[in-house]
Amino acid sequence: MTELRYNPLLRDWTMVASHRQNRPQMPKDYCPFCPGSGKVPDDYQVFAYDNDFPALSAIPPVPDVAGSALYPVQEAYGKCEVILYSPDHSASLSRLPVRHIRQVVDLWTERFIALSENPKHKYILIFENRGPEVGVTMPHPHGQIYAYPYIPQKLRVELEACHDHLQETGHCLICDMAEQEKQSGLRIIKETQHFLCFIPFFTDYPYGAFIVSKVHCASLVEFTDAQKDDLAAMLHAVAAGMDGLFDREFPYMMALHQGPVNGPDATESFHFHIEFYPPLRSRDRIKYLASSETAAWAPCNPTAVEDTAPQLREAVLRAEAQERGQ
Repeated sequence: MTELRYNPLLRDWTMVASHRQNRPQMPKDYCPFCPGSGKVPDDYQVFAYDNDFPALSAIPPVPDVAGSALYPVQEAYGKCEVILYSPDHSASLSRLPVRHIRQVVDLWTERFIALSENPKHKYILIFENRGPEVGVTMPHPHGQIYAYPYIPQKLRVELEACHDHLQETGHCLICDMAEQEKQSGLRIIKETQHFLCFIPFFTDYPYGAFIVSKVHCASLVEFTDAQKDDLAAMLHAVAAGMDGLFDREFPYMMALHQGPVNGPDATESFHFHIEFYPPLRSRDRIKYLASSETAAWAPCNPTAVEDTAPQLREAVLRAEAQERGQ
């Protein structure tokens, strides 16, 4: 059963993909994403791989249920891809050289451009799930890309907020956020020539960092080579700092928020940024989403980010010092 079901209460679509129940855990005798598996090239640095268990597909099956005026149903059209970061099974953004992460950034950009050429695709989300705490079944270093035939609700709300802020103030909302974070300084994690990393004033995750481009850009496509190099360096530094925070592999969900495609132009109002959603609130304690957060979408952060930001900032600095000492 694969289809899109409309939720009239939230004015959003739910992807139904029951076949994903059958997706495997990591096989004990081999990794399908490692060279030599027969699933991927025997020699690659980074690689885009069509998801074996896609929630959205270019040739979707006919929905198994009939819709209605109240409950419309659509085919689950779109594309789901896996982005393999490295042939090294034990690698990660925190361990890969910056020059290699640049190849990941380039592949993200290439796939964003290619997927945006399909007029049926309306939003392209590049993301990574890392660690068993967020449900990862294949530990080989990888991320994913979903090309949706609609704009998912959270992204739609962000786009509307950015549009309204521009209309009301003449300013980019995320540019204003970055400027306020710089003025405060309390929540800054790292600053480079082209990017700023901070834990926002409002985040609902104790270590929920944002990476924001300093120059107003809506997507990866607009970045120069220097910006792409700098983004690779920032991703490495932040991921290494997260791993060093509790001296363990740090689980997270990470998503690149970019402007939509094949629809109204949001280039002027929307601003590229990366959001991290790390579930840890201490070394071995998870921040669970309880009833208020799930039922009411009323976020609750168990810590003050003015306390957690210095911890992550120091962890990034330690990781950088250790690398320089090697």
